[in-house]
Amino acid sequence: MGVRVMVVDEHRLLAEALASALKLRGHRVLAAAAPASGAAELVISRAPEVCLLGTASPAEPGVFEPVVRIRRERPHIAVVVLGPVPSPRGIAAAFAAGACGYVRQDERIEGVERALAKARAGEAAVSPQLLQGAFAELLNPAVPPDDEGSRLLRLLTPREIEVLVRVAEGEDTRLIAAGMEIAPSTARTHVQRVLMKLGVGSRLEAAALAARTGLLDRAALPGQGPDFPGRP
Repeated sequence: MGVRVMVVDEHRLLAEALASALKLRGHRVLAAAAPASGAAELVISRAPEVCLLGTASPAEPGVFEPVVRIRRERPHIAVVVLGPVPSPRGIAAAFAAGACGYVRQDERIEGVERALAKARAGEAAVSPQLLQGAFAELLNPAVPPDDEGSRLLRLLTPREIEVLVRVAEGEDTRLIAAGMEIAPSTARTHVQRVLMKLGVGSRLEAAALAARTGLLDRAALPGQGPDFPGRP
């Protein structure tokens, strides 16, 4: 007996192709496509046995909110996420939201059918290896790595941070030296050290890197931080 299934994916061609393949194999497909913003409403209103919910970014915050709502309002509907090659964090997020399975977008139709059957039976529709990784991620969430701006900032001394701020503001060596009350040769040495630590070859590149990584947003403004020398 076929599964009463709903395919929901914002990519209409993918959804319709999968829906057609499932229909040919005897399943009752209720719908084929919907934007992510309306997915939960559509599934709740049609109440299938199983919903195949497509997502392009399983690790993106909030992507599984439709799953949360579906499970809250229609707990009898089994939700199987259809997504790209998953990471443990993406699998963990799907299960934490209430999904009972995860199927890769490049899975063969036989694999999709097995997932539908397991989901309808109340079983976890995911390989044991992926499930183990998901549980490990839930129990021991990984600490996100520091962003590039914070990492680069730690390479610089407070004095060098002030030099970088002045470089980013377009000051030349003479203005840097005057503003920091140091010799031009010392200012030039500071600039060269900043360029070397940041791994760039020019002041323009240093300013562009600082802007791109948000490095300066994390640095104390002159005169406003305990470790940052103030300007005269």
